[in-house]
Amino acid sequence: MPLIKNGREITDPWIAVENGAALPSNQPALISLDRWRGDHARLTGRNAPIGIRLASDESPEEIADDLARFGLIALEFSKFTDGRAYSAARILRERYGYRGELCAVGNVLRDQLLFMRRCGFDAFDMDDEQNIEDWRAAISEIDLFYQPAADTCADPLRPA
Repeated sequence: MPLIKNGREITDPWIAVENGAALPSNQPALISLDRWRGDHARLTGRNAPIGIRLASDESPEEIADDLARFGLIALEFSKFTDGRAYSAARILRERYGYRGELCAVGNVLRDQLLFMRRCGFDAFDMDDEQNIEDWRAAISEIDLFYQPAADTCADPLRPA
């Protein structure tokens, strides 16, 4: 699937690896929290970048001590009415100071992109049929904010 990052649509460099499947040797691999728990000792010695995907019911506190090991944390939106990933993003950015890539995955809707950015997301997994211009139009309607946020710019499609 295409990915929006730094204001551009790019091909996702991370390879999602199922539990039990072999990891690519020299490529960035995205794994589940269950895999991290089960293979922690072996994965900490890996030379290639590693990312972790947290389901909406998995807490960022579980990986707080290992944040420096992850080049990517993907937070899942299981459905558009489940906002736990917003909270997880803010916790990762503000409480734990995570500065790596934070990607919204799953049910990522363009009308929520701005709010995701404000919580600290800097990459967004999008459906193949969506395009970046539709996303730009959706977020350009809001340009005034009343609350502090974890982002560094008001436009999530403009590089920070």
